[in-house]
Amino acid sequence: MENRWRRWWKFLIPLLVLSFLMILMDSCMQFRMSKSEINEYFSNKDIKGTLHHYKVGKRVINYLAVGDSTLPLVVFIHGSPGSLSAFIDFMADTALLKRAQLVTVDRPGFGASNFGYAEPSLQKQAALLRPILELNKKQRPIILVGHSLGGPLIARMAMDFPELIDGLVMVAPSIDPQLEPHEWFRGPLATPFLKWILPRSLRASNDEIYKLKPELEEMIPLWSKIRANTIVIQGTKDDLVPMENAAFAKKMLINAPVNLVMIEDMNHFIPWRKSEVITKAVVEQLELFKMHSN
Repeated sequence: MENRWRRWWKFLIPLLVLSFLMILMDSCMQFRMSKSEINEYFSNKDIKGTLHHYKVGKRVINYLAVGDSTLPLVVFIHGSPGSLSAFIDFMADTALLKRAQLVTVDRPGFGASNFGYAEPSLQKQAALLRPILELNKKQRPIILVGHSLGGPLIARMAMDFPELIDGLVMVAPSIDPQLEPHEWFRGPLATPFLKWILPRSLRASNDEIYKLKPELEEMIPLWSKIRANTIVIQGTKDDLVPMENAAFAKKMLINAPVNLVMIEDMNHFIPWRKSEVITKAVVEQLELFKMHSN
């Protein structure tokens, strides 16, 4: 009997240690802010953000809105992994707030939008985010800003419902299927047998990145549908999304005005290291609409 218990303990102790480490990793790698952390962020600011959510079937979509709802709308969409907090500092940008209402979104599977349960289909993700635009259109311009995987998502949104979107700012977007890396580990980690070892944020990220290339291939014949004025911002030293993606955008956007902004010696993390470039691009879009409306 004593030997049996020893054998059980030899098995249980490593399992308990592994479980503890997995819980610890999951809590440390969530890439999101809690509601109290968001409230704390705005506590010493003149303007306050408000959290909203809605349901589409079993999906919950969470987003943060800041500013005057009578002004043009700018919607920020994060990459993978990430959450609405990726663009939290933009929500307090006075240069933007005097010109627009700002919204930052938790994409499906991230933040408070069914955390850990990704939606690999860009078409379905676009449809899930559509209500934000429909609820807030009110005959005003809407500009979408998407970083990394948020880039192809806003492109898909502009393809599927161009009547709701007036401008795009794609930041280091993963849009060319031929430039997607072949990462051998993503397939095994997407299986039910192994995905459970990943923290929820990385599990959701792996599930959608694993399917990204065929999603981008599906979009190839749809690029001509985009008519929104587009700015593409890309770093020349981006190790995660090759800078040639910017040239792909220029080639594919045959029915939309497009401007490429290349940042020398810049990596993938433009929203945090060169945020002023994004702000400038959004302001340029807003000023363009203002000029045309006068």
